Amino acid sequence: MDEEVVLEGFHAVKHALRFGAVVEPLVVLDRDAAVAFARTHAPDLVEAFGRAVEVDAAGFARVAGRPHPTGVAGVAARPVVDWAAVVPSSPLVLLDNPRNLGNFGAVVRVSAGLGARGVVSIGTVDPWHPTVVRGSAGLHFALPVARLAGPGELPGEVIAFDADGEDLRGAHLPDDAVLAFGSERHGLSDAVRERADRVVSLPMRPKVSSYNLTTSVAMALYHWDLFRRAS
Repeated sequence: MDEEVVLEGFHAVKHALRFGAVVEPLVVLDRDAAVAFARTHAPDLVEAFGRAVEVDAAGFARVAGRPHPTGVAGVAARPVVDWAAVVPSSPLVLLDNPRNLGNFGAVVRVSAGLGARGVVSIGTVDPWHPTVVRGSAGLHFALPVARLAGPGELPGEVIAFDADGEDLRGAHLPDDAVLAFGSERHGLSDAVRERADRVVSLPMRPKVSSYNLTTSVAMALYHWDLFRRAS
């Protein structure tokens, strides 16, 4: 049976619906308010929010588990990824043992925005943990998101990001590459570093020690997209 994913808030539900999820139930505390919000923030989904089930606070808590400022929540099935059907036309983002759930969700969000092929992780954190889904604003449904057993499952060229690598500004990132990023505290694991075909570094001003994980992923994907368009 498919696992259920709780969607907290208007934007998580909005993105899930836009990318094909069946959100059932979709509940709201005030249907008129939800429809009015949709008219200004997601006019393509006014009809969907008009069909939402209006519930009281207790009913909302039964679905969402806790209150939300937008008074919107829903439940959707966690999609099953058919990796054989995923065309390698853009990089795959790998998070090597990520620990911060909010950062993980933000990486999914920026990866969806910049057109990554998907986001995969290695380690103990469930990529579909509620906090990760909350951080992505529901954009887990916009691209494949999954956990791998280890770096041996990675397809194609693996380009790892680390401070001791070649400068990214002179590097070409192929469309079918895997872009690997270490954890916020410990960096790349030995296993991923050994699997890497290349190691590159992000440009950084002297005396600045590191970037946030989400910033690093955004810079890498933007570099890929910018030079792909220029070529």
